[in-house]
Parts: sequence; C-alpha cells; structure tokens
Amino acid sequence: MRKLIIIPAYNEQGGIEKTVQDVQKHAPDFDFVVINDCSTDNTLEICRKNQFPVVNLPVNLGIGGGVQTGYVYAYRNDYDIAVQFDGDGQHNAVYLKDMAEKLTGEHLDMVIGSRYIKKEGFQSTGLRRIGIKYFTWLIRLVTGQKIMDPTSGMRMVNRDVIEFYAKNYPKDYPEPESVVTILKKGKKVREIPVQMNAREEGISSISPKKSVYYMIKVSLAILIAALRR
Repeated sequence: MRKLIIIPAYNEQGGIEKTVQDVQKHAPDFDFVVINDCSTDNTLEICRKNQFPVVNLPVNLGIGGGVQTGYVYAYRNDYDIAVQFDGDGQHNAVYLKDMAEKLTGEHLDMVIGSRYIKKEGFQSTGLRRIGIKYFTWLIRLVTGQKIMDPTSGMRMVNRDVIEFYAKNYPKDYPEPESVVTILKKGKKVREIPVQMNAREEGISSISPKKSVYYMIKVSLAILIAALRR
C-alpha cells in the first residue's frame, strides 16, 4: 500500500527539519510531502536545501486549506493511506506504523492519535483540555460516538476519505468538524494512544484572545455538519 505523510507547515523553520528527520527514521515506508502555506520565514528554504518534497502555496490558505492541499496531492498521486502530521515537532512518527496496522487490520476509515487515552506525554494547557472535553461531549451528542481527542491533528485515513477530503474539507480549525462529517456518513473512526510533545518553537494559531471565537465557530460548524447528509 502507498502511504503518505502530509506535513502542513506555516513558519515552522525551527521544527520542520527535526520533524522530517523523525519521519525518515521511524516511518521509512511512508512517503511525505511538506505543504508550505506561504511561510514568511525560512521554512521553504530549509525544505529546498534538504531536498524535501514540498508543495509551495503562493498565498496563505490557513490550516484547512493547507491540509486539503495535501489530500489533493495524495488523491492525485494514488495513495491508499494518508496521515496528517504537524510540522512543529508535536507529533511522534514512531506511532505511524501502529496507526496503519489498526487502520487496515480493522478495516477502519480513520485512526486518530489520542493524547487522552493513557494521558501520557504533553497534555496541553488546562484551559484547552476543558475545551477538548466540551467538544468530546458535543460530538458524542450529535454522532453517538465518543472521540477522546477531537482536536488532534494526527489523523490517518484510507483512500475513500482521502478522496472525500480532497473535495470537501473545512477551512478554519477543521479537526472536530471534519471528524463529525465522516462519522455522519457512516465511516468508522477509532483512536489509539500516543504521546505528543510540547511545541518547541513558533506559536499556536489559536491564541487566548481567539479562544472564545474558536469555541463558538467550531460548535456551530459541528452542529451544521451533523445536519448535513
């Protein structure tokens, strides 16, 4: 099976090289592509210097557009499996083999790497954990399935979901909404425990000032996604 790691990157000059080295060491049977979302730092130059496969976006599309670009790349290049993998060093490639085995072995549509099954490694801030628990509750309310880590950006999908996401993917703060969308279509989603790392450099796209906006916007997006067929 052809497997692709999608690495969205916006101003990740401090972490992108280390991220790719982790992928090359612990997931050598995966291909990878960096989606450079019009970074204003040296992210693109680092990728080119190291000859990393990179798609360079001419305008900043945000996390949703960057990830969707990766799914379009995966679909057009006939990959069977694709996995999102943050470019800031928070994810660990050592878990990708287990995720792929669970995806194929249990005939699933998505496998999510979850911080909150064994609660090991970096657990995010207290405020964010409250928000995550809220989204877990809301997703269970509208889909009947409990997703422990609905904001995890470490998600592996099969060919059917690759095709769907290449054509339909949320633009802002997409993780909870995109999970609801496929659950409502009857897709099988499971989680496995992983450990994540604290961000070493750069800043999160969700600042404290944006937290209230984030909660309201994602809640509305989840409810709308739950009503679609």
